[in-house]
Amino acid sequence: MGFIRKIITPRAKSDDTFYNDLAKIIGFKPKNITHYQKAFVHRSIKEFDKKTGNPLNFERLEFLGDAMLSAIIAAHLFQVVPSGDEGYLTQMRSKIVSREHLNELGRDLGLLRFIRSNVLLSNFGDNIHGNLFEALIGAIYLDRGYKSCEKFIFKRVINPYVDILKLEGKITSYKSLFIEWCQKQKKELLFEVYEDSGNDIVKHFSVKLFLDGELIAKGRATSKKKAEEVAAKRAFYAFQNEFNIS
Repeated sequence: MGFIRKIITPRAKSDDTFYNDLAKIIGFKPKNITHYQKAFVHRSIKEFDKKTGNPLNFERLEFLGDAMLSAIIAAHLFQVVPSGDEGYLTQMRSKIVSREHLNELGRDLGLLRFIRSNVLLSNFGDNIHGNLFEALIGAIYLDRGYKSCEKFIFKRVINPYVDILKLEGKITSYKSLFIEWCQKQKKELLFEVYEDSGNDIVKHFSVKLFLDGELIAKGRATSKKKAEEVAAKRAFYAFQNEFNIS
């Protein structure tokens, strides 16, 4: 009787490195590595599914991961804060899954090193870190299901960062806070975009913040919204005593 020898095609060294590094980050061995590979494909690669013709990039996984993260955080808050009403729980969840926090998580895990892209890494904005973090969560859900997804979120988000008392005092939007304060004090607030003469490769926006016609702060960032937030934050600390917030 003859023997049929199974031929195993060895993985490339780069694939092994990706697999091992990924296992350390998520805390378990992936079953289907393809899900995770898709989680780091940028749209600039312009890859398409051979069967469906659909684009292959991390954006769909990002959508799924965002939904899973939001649901798991909501369930946790529902359990640990039985006295919280809908508005309170929504606000607390927003603080935990804020874009700033997700960007920090993705950056701390070094997820950008896995990305496949035709865009220079230096040209990406801060949000790429959070986008990849959400896409990774989506890949975990597809690969291992809800429980593994929940375990990862508890390990990387809830256990190290979710402190209810600290979150209650955390400011998520200085702009919103400053606008609310101006309305109560009957003061006129104006954000004005002015010319940015910087030589950065990535476009930046510069914003001036006026209070009752007087320039009180400036901000600069990769979007108008972010620049306004930077200016509002600086204005907040300049007027912190009047806000009566510690």
